[in-house]
Amino acid sequence: MIVYSAISSFKLQKIDEDIVEITYPSDSAKSEFEKIRAEFFNHFMRKVNHFNINIEYKNDVSLKKEIITKRKIFDKFAEINPVLRELDDLFKFDLN
Repeated sequence: MIVYSAISSFKLQKIDEDIVEITYPSDSAKSEFEKIRAEFFNHFMRKVNHFNINIEYKNDVSLKKEIITKRKIFDKFAEINPVLRELDDLFKFDLN
């Protein structure tokens, strides 16, 4: 599950007939991918029936996914309507 969540935002793009570019969001996600890289490309090369594929890596931080919690949603709405902040102070909402 950890490996899937780390590499789910990867993008594979065919650059040339023998070159595949992998765009990844962070170095930690790339290190998780390195754990399964051999198995992944072995299966991939068999599937496409092409065994001379070269891999190029490219870091792109725009692929990072932000985890939106209930607290972040509440803060966005509180910016729009400050009365929500006062209600939170009064009722002590549990938004964890």
